[in-house]
Amino acid sequence: MLLSPTSDTKHLVLQAYEGHPSYSCSKCSAVIVLQDELISKSFSGRDGRGYLMQSATNVKLGRKEDRSLLTGVHTVADVYCLGCNDRLGWFYHKASDHTQKYKEGKYLLEREKLIKENNWVLDDPPTS
Repeated sequence: MLLSPTSDTKHLVLQAYEGHPSYSCSKCSAVIVLQDELISKSFSGRDGRGYLMQSATNVKLGRKEDRSLLTGVHTVADVYCLGCNDRLGWFYHKASDHTQKYKEGKYLLEREKLIKENNWVLDDPPTS
């Protein structure tokens, strides 16, 4: 099924990763990725800092295009939230420079578009 960045896809959002530390969409709170999928926080997105992620869920991809980025030309597709269609970053399809091949198949998600969900459980207070 081909999904356009503007199609209504709220009904496709999976309630995944309950109880696990994750990152969620800052606009609609759909879970996007487990914190364990974080590769690096040292990336730049279109609107500020970005995170390189191994995988993502509850997202759809836009059209592939060659884009000139800070590290050279890459074939990428914008990544959109399934819940609200907000653009979250991009997916690396191909890197032209051999030193950038490690990015292929990975997601660059913009920090400002995500909420960190730690899912900490506080212990019950001691009873006397």
